[in-house]
Amino acid sequence: MQRFFAKVMTLVLVAFVLPVQAANTIKNIRMWPSPDNTRVVFDMAGAPEYSYFSLNQSHPYRLVIDFPSTELNVNLEQLESKSLLLSKIRTSTPKLPGSTRIVLELDKQVDPVIQVLPPQQMHGHRLVVDLPGASLKRDAAALSADDLQERKVTIAIDAGHGGEDPGSIGPSGTYEKDVVLKVARALAKMINDDPGMQAYLIRSDDYYINLNERPRKAERIKADLLVSVHADGFTSPQPRGASIWVLSNRRASTEMGRLLENKERLSDVLGGVPAVENEDNFLNETLISMSMDHAMASGYEAANDVLRELKQITRMHKSKPQHASLAVLTSTAMPSMLVETGFITNPTEEQLLRSNQHQQKLARAIYQGVRSYFMRRPPDGTMFANNRASRHVVRSGESLSILAQRYNTSIAAIKARNNLNSSVIQIGQVLEIPSPE
Repeated sequence: MQRFFAKVMTLVLVAFVLPVQAANTIKNIRMWPSPDNTRVVFDMAGAPEYSYFSLNQSHPYRLVIDFPSTELNVNLEQLESKSLLLSKIRTSTPKLPGSTRIVLELDKQVDPVIQVLPPQQMHGHRLVVDLPGASLKRDAAALSADDLQERKVTIAIDAGHGGEDPGSIGPSGTYEKDVVLKVARALAKMINDDPGMQAYLIRSDDYYINLNERPRKAERIKADLLVSVHADGFTSPQPRGASIWVLSNRRASTEMGRLLENKERLSDVLGGVPAVENEDNFLNETLISMSMDHAMASGYEAANDVLRELKQITRMHKSKPQHASLAVLTSTAMPSMLVETGFITNPTEEQLLRSNQHQQKLARAIYQGVRSYFMRRPPDGTMFANNRASRHVVRSGESLSILAQRYNTSIAAIKARNNLNSSVIQIGQVLEIPSPE
C-alpha cells in the first residue's frame, strides 16, 4: 500500500513540474490585404477554439484573440504587414498557461468577422479573421469606380480566385490566381487604351473576393459586360484547350427566386424601380424574367464573338459556349461569361499560360471579341452607338482606297476600325466602315 501511495504522489509531483501541454498549434499566419478589407488566416493543427475582445481606448486600436491550450509556432518578427489597416501582429501575456494571446494592432476601429473553416483541399483547419476597411491602395494602372466615365462601354474584368485561394495548380507549381491576374491586367490595359471603352478590375491584386460579391461589384459600377478569367484544371494532365461558359437556365431560375425574395436587390436590378408588392408577385417575376433572358442571350452572343477570336490563337477544349451553374455568372443586370484560358494542369498549357507572349495573345483575343460584340450591339449613348459603322463585304477588285473614297472616309480610319496591320484585304472579308470624317 505504501508503494502504491508513493507512485501516486510521484505522478502528482510530475504533473506540477511538467509544463502544460498545448492541445493545438498555430502553424502559420497569413495576411491578405485588399482595397476593402484585410483577411488574417491562422493555420491550425486542429480545430481552433478562441475568444476575442477589442480595445479601442487609444491608438493603435487592438483586437485581442485568445487561443486556449494552443501554442504558437510562428516567428512574428518575420511577419510583414502590407495592410493599411493592420500595422502589426504580436503576442501578449495569455490568461492561462499553455495558451496563446494574439494582438492585432489596427489603424481604425473595426467590427471583425471571424469564422472557423474546416480542412479543404490544400488547407487544414483555419481561423479566418476579416477586418473591414480600406487596406490596400488600388493598382495605379487599374481604374477605380470613381475614375469610370459615362458613355463609355464598361467592362468588368474578374480575375478568378486570389489570396488564400490559389485556384488550380500546374505540375510545376504555377497558381491559377497568378496567371489569370496577369491576363486580366493585360485585357484591362487594352480596353482602357480603346477610346470607346473602359475596364474595371474586380480584383486588382492578390486577394480573395467572395464569389457572390464579384457580380455585385460589376452591378454597382453599371458594367455593360462581366468577363471572368480562369484557367481550367483536372485530375489528370491530358485535357487541354480553352472554353467559355455562360449561365445555365437552371441556375437562372434559382437566382430569379432569390431576387424575388430580396426586394432591395430586385430594385437594384430593375434600375431603381421599387419592387411591386402583390400576392402572386407576377409583375416582379415578369420583369426579372425579361431582364434575365436578355442577359443570358446577350452573354451567349458575346461569348461566341470571344470564342471565335480565341480559336485563332489557341486550341479549344469546347467549340461552343457551354452552360454552367456558376456564382460569378448570376447577374441579371448585364451579360456575363467565364473564359477558361486553358488547362493549367496540362504541362504544355501550363508553360504557355506562364508565357507573357501567350498571356498577351489571350487578352487581345478577348478584347477583340468583346469589341466586336459591342460594335454590333452598342449600348445607347456610347461612342460606339454614336459612331455606328456600316458593314461591307469585300468584292473582287476592291481595295481600301476604293472603299475609303466610296464611303467618304480614309484608309487610316478603316484600318483603325478593323484593327488591320496592312492595307491588304481579301474577297469575302467583312469590314466595318466608320462614319464619314
